[in-house]
Amino acid sequence: MPPIMAQISDPKIAFAYLRPACVLLTRAPTVTNVEALSGQVKDVDDATLQQLQEYVLFPLRFVLKVPGPKNEKLVQAVVEAVSHVLENTCVQSWETLRDLLSEICLCLSSPTDPGKAADTSEELKSAVLRCLDALLHAAYGDIVFKLFEPIMLPGLGAAISLLLALAEKEKSRELQAAALKCLRALTLQCDCTQEHVVPSSSERCAIGSTMASFLPGITVSVARIITGDLRQGHGVTIGAIKVWSRTVGLVMEDTQIQTGEPGKTPSLDLGRIAQLMVHRTPAWAESTAGKLSVLLRKIISCTSSHQHWRVRLEMVELDNHLLARCSQSLGECVGPLLEALVGAVNDEDPRVRKRCEVVLSEVSQRSQRRSSSGSDITSKSSSNAQTFTDVLSENLHSLATSLPRLMRTSDDQKKLFVLNVFLGYLKVLGPLVSAVLNSAAHLERISKALMQVLELDVMDVRIVEERSPAVTIETSPGSKDSYAAHTQRKHFLYFTDGKIFAALMEICRTLGYYGNIYLLTDHFLDLYRRSSAYRKQAAMVLNEIVRGAAGIGVAAEGHGPETEVRGRSASREDLEEAAASVMEEYTSLHNWHLITVSEETEGDRQDQQLLSPPGLLSISNNNVNDTKANSLHVIPSSFGSPASSPSTSAIHQLNGNIWQLCIQLEGIGCFAQALGRDFRPLLMTSLYPVLEKAGEESLLVSQAALGSMWDVSEACGYRSLKELINENSDYLLNDISLNLQRLSQHPQAPRVLTVMLTHSDCSLLPLVGDIVQDVLAALDLSYDHKAALFCSVLHALMKALARWFPSTRTHESARPKHTAPPEEVLDIRQFLLDLRKQKELAEGIGIEEDDPEDLEVPPPTQCEDGEDVDGPDVKAELPAHLCITKDVMERCIHLLSDPSLRLRLKVLDVLELCVCVLSEREDELLPMAHRCWPALLQRLTADDPLAVLRAFRVRETSAVHAG
Repeated sequence: MPPIMAQISDPKIAFAYLRPACVLLTRAPTVTNVEALSGQVKDVDDATLQQLQEYVLFPLRFVLKVPGPKNEKLVQAVVEAVSHVLENTCVQSWETLRDLLSEICLCLSSPTDPGKAADTSEELKSAVLRCLDALLHAAYGDIVFKLFEPIMLPGLGAAISLLLALAEKEKSRELQAAALKCLRALTLQCDCTQEHVVPSSSERCAIGSTMASFLPGITVSVARIITGDLRQGHGVTIGAIKVWSRTVGLVMEDTQIQTGEPGKTPSLDLGRIAQLMVHRTPAWAESTAGKLSVLLRKIISCTSSHQHWRVRLEMVELDNHLLARCSQSLGECVGPLLEALVGAVNDEDPRVRKRCEVVLSEVSQRSQRRSSSGSDITSKSSSNAQTFTDVLSENLHSLATSLPRLMRTSDDQKKLFVLNVFLGYLKVLGPLVSAVLNSAAHLERISKALMQVLELDVMDVRIVEERSPAVTIETSPGSKDSYAAHTQRKHFLYFTDGKIFAALMEICRTLGYYGNIYLLTDHFLDLYRRSSAYRKQAAMVLNEIVRGAAGIGVAAEGHGPETEVRGRSASREDLEEAAASVMEEYTSLHNWHLITVSEETEGDRQDQQLLSPPGLLSISNNNVNDTKANSLHVIPSSFGSPASSPSTSAIHQLNGNIWQLCIQLEGIGCFAQALGRDFRPLLMTSLYPVLEKAGEESLLVSQAALGSMWDVSEACGYRSLKELINENSDYLLNDISLNLQRLSQHPQAPRVLTVMLTHSDCSLLPLVGDIVQDVLAALDLSYDHKAALFCSVLHALMKALARWFPSTRTHESARPKHTAPPEEVLDIRQFLLDLRKQKELAEGIGIEEDDPEDLEVPPPTQCEDGEDVDGPDVKAELPAHLCITKDVMERCIHLLSDPSLRLRLKVLDVLELCVCVLSEREDELLPMAHRCWPALLQRLTADDPLAVLRAFRVRETSAVHAG
């Protein structure tokens, strides 16, 4: 490979080297001669070429000036050679700049219409655009500003029209992008990596005044490019957005419009050119802003959901550029600009979100600086700052007015965008939200919009049907995951997407963070009390307002996303008072003790379900295990028969009550999260009501109560529900004891005890001994009305005792079950044979066949005789849990003859647990088993098959534990 020759650095040698090629090109303008000169120019270094610039450009420009049609290849070669010279030198002569601009544009323009591009090859157009870009970047010093003198308006207009035509009409993306880049360079706003001339404020004002003449044409044409075919590519769209924003920002800049232009009389030398000049008066600025707002709305509608993230990011930059430079002069455009900016707050791309957060923070800070500038600014600037805040608040009010309609008629994507815009306004206003909410009209409109949007769908009949006390009460202590797995999702009338609900909740939290906590809680509590239609929505909003005031889940401006910071308007004392007042309203008698079940007797309906033919048919060899499982906790599969089902309005009312209780329970958890350990003083008034609802028959309510218990436990520093209950058991049990004495006024007291027993440990036993006796005494007085409720308490009590005091014999009897062969599964045939035998024994049949020897009493052993010698045996005192078990078993014996099948099944379950607990003491188990045998035998011989099967299980359990 031959060595690279060093470039010529001596001007004289370079001149002698280039002169023959220049002369030859002037005499014979051919492509070969142009290429020869271009090759020799590359052998000259930049400094020497700068001195010979005019000499080298002369033959090239001469070729372009020759009249008549020209060969495209020749023109392209000339333009490429000129581009090389301009890219490596500076244009220091105004005449050279002016003439080159005109000559280069003529290479592209149509001979018949200079404002339109000629029908030439894409290669030639690309070369010309490159040359024009090089010329604009090569203009040196002050000479470039002469382009924007009034005398240059026709030539400048021709160049701009040509570039706009290329950018809009060309099919090549590269040509469109190059034309748009030249437009930015022409207004000295190019953002490439080369060095650029930086205009002073006066020079920038002169450029803006000249470009005002071309603003309509540029903005309309570029807007058509932005909103054009998506197939043009995101690069072209981004370039067009840059041209639009930079041009508008230059012409409509606040400092230029406010400074004004001196009323100069156009020079007589300008002639008709003076008609092209535009004077940027306030009236002109106002009129232009109105027209620009129309174009801006079209641009925003097409780009806010553009599929490419860079386009959406460039729209954020457009918003930032115009709001920073033209927020006062653009007038009507500020609203759409803010709407587009805040709509990108939750963009799916993190780069757009991050940039949007930064821009929103800058906008908010500028607004705050203007509003608090005081004596440092003039009264005019203060008025402008006030106007900016008014625009934000009025936009927020307008959006709140249209929010219900948009949520009813738009698709989910549009709904989410509208909510993001709403949220963005709150973030931009920041602490000014409190001032906006002081306006009764704004607060009323925002609150009513939230009430209508958050309306719940209570049509689902399954909400009422789902009631399984077993699922709730028997939840294993310490397992929060089991609660979270069964949490019911809310269903709303006007949206289904979970992202929409999350956006609404963040709006509420942001209101609480920036707003006045007293004003907001008083207003939404008034809505809560005033209208039952708004009660559930108002509760949801109140819950999130308190959380937001505590800084939970709020993406505050200047603090990053989802920061846990204290609300600016709420102190710790404010939070405590607000939470206490809302919680007092929640737990009041008429808001807490709501009907969640049909007036139809629940026990009657469950008895019908148990006695239905499917229940009878379930006892078969193939479904034994299913029968066992279903017999434990039978749940009705429908609300009732068609003839007896409640009306649709009644179902809706019950559903509404269930959701209201769930939301209020969630609220107590939210208040605990907001206050942390400071919530502990409120436990005395809040924990008992929550435990009441944890024992509720409605599945949704009981699960919501368990979730609230977990939130309270974690917020107050308790490691588990067991610790929460044990640490607060003293006043809880005291309330239960008092309420059991007034059971008609406090029918939920037994359920509170049930929940405590389920989630506590044996340390609670010494405290509940007296309470158990109160329950048994109340049961003795309420057999007819409250027996089922008390049986649930006794069932929970015996399950707790069986868990706290596990029997070793129970473990031993359960151990073989893991290795039991399949043939040990309950055989229906054998069961029926045993049932027949038991009936015969009960009727006295076959007793004569018993061997008399079996009835003989064995003689006393020596040990027994020895015991009599030493004196009477003193029976040791029974442990407390065994004494309780015996008392419970005594009551269950009497309840086995109750007419309610549901109650009898529950009693048989309790008896089985009693047998397990007493299994450690045969001397106590056998007498009790003997006492319950007659009643149990009656169940075996003359009862429903489900009760027979349950009684048979009790009998088997007794036999196993009795040895």
